[in-house]
Amino acid sequence: MVEQTMKITAADGVHARPATSLVQVAGQYQSDVNLEYREKSVNLKSIMGVMSLGIPKDADIKITADGDDEKEALDAVVSKVKEEGLGE
Repeated sequence: MVEQTMKITAADGVHARPATSLVQVAGQYQSDVNLEYREKSVNLKSIMGVMSLGIPKDADIKITADGDDEKEALDAVVSKVKEEGLGE
């Protein structure tokens, strides 16, 4: 399993449009990809799960991936977070 902690810097936090982009990226990989915020973990391939976290600006999140392509999946999600201007 691989993981990365990030800080959300977008003024609106993780709202529907960027959440959808993250779900689409995670869905391209076979590994289990999860998003953790405040001790709650959800499947990053589920838009409803991601939205249920209500992640605001300045939140610290952890992205984890576990499986055959875990490294590639984590790198892709982290890149998408940065590309969308969500966090660092």
